[in-house]
Amino acid sequence: MSIIILAIESSCDDTSAAVSKDAKILANVIAGQKVHELWGGVVPELASRAHQQNIVPVVDLAIQQAGISRDEISAVAFTRGPGLIGSLLVGVSFAKAFALAKNLPLIEVNHMQAHIVSHFIDSNPSFPFLCLTVSGGHTQIVLVKNFLEMEVIGETLDDAAGEAFDKSAKLLGLPYPGGPLIDKYSKQGNATKFLFPEPQIKDFDFSFSGVKTSILYFLQKETKKNPDFIKENLYDLCASIQKTIVDILLKKLAKAAKKLEIKEIALAGGVSANSELRTRFEELGKKNSWATYIPKFEYCTDNAAMIAIAAHYKFLNKEFSNQQAEPLARYHL
Repeated sequence: MSIIILAIESSCDDTSAAVSKDAKILANVIAGQKVHELWGGVVPELASRAHQQNIVPVVDLAIQQAGISRDEISAVAFTRGPGLIGSLLVGVSFAKAFALAKNLPLIEVNHMQAHIVSHFIDSNPSFPFLCLTVSGGHTQIVLVKNFLEMEVIGETLDDAAGEAFDKSAKLLGLPYPGGPLIDKYSKQGNATKFLFPEPQIKDFDFSFSGVKTSILYFLQKETKKNPDFIKENLYDLCASIQKTIVDILLKKLAKAAKKLEIKEIALAGGVSANSELRTRFEELGKKNSWATYIPKFEYCTDNAAMIAIAAHYKFLNKEFSNQQAEPLARYHL
């Protein structure tokens, strides 16, 4: 009998629903939220309100696109965390109500675990493998032992890489979300024009707060001398900032891979959509004879397909949740 999962993702500002059948994605619908662009960042209250408006039509469309009936669904999966508590609450509440109405089992999924398992939508890394998981709120190096057993061996001590991209973009006067614009403009810039210090953090951990501070002070100093400094050097600044962040990420990943003697290396999370990170990750893989894996763009950012795939393996392992499950803003692997 087929395992059909209806999955809900609502951890931040994207409302998503997906349907999988025996680990194959039949539908993956995502509704974004433009309102946050006005405020230069995600406003939690506005995000949760938008989720309430989007959740029913998104789920309905996903079921339609999958070509299934509600009676065929085997289980309902949802993102329990980590994420914005108000946003999570909408998805968790909907999933619990749907499961209760149809008398279906519930499966809770860790958002970061789902990013890692998303590799199995289109590829098949061999265990154990290392995964550099980079998003707006998290930066981790994870030792993946199997579909459900993972160990964080390195993580950010303060800000995440995605946050460093977006806040640096804000310093440059770019609209939110600024990370993709830095990526776009950097293609026309000189990445070695401006040098920013890299933090010296032990082992496999990261830190990006110092990088942001150094960029802030540098821009303040230069614009004091020339008010048009940012405008005149925007492309070079974007390229230099991007190079600094990517350097930090890949140096730590290479260090971990060498220390653990692992050749199966993956990249996941929203920031894995960054073109320079993807390109240099694959180049580093060829240099070190790694087998490298990166999900398709549609599975890099927040989406319910990755929740469905993670839930499929939890279903096989009979790891079910219950109606008492509550959203968790912090939910560690």
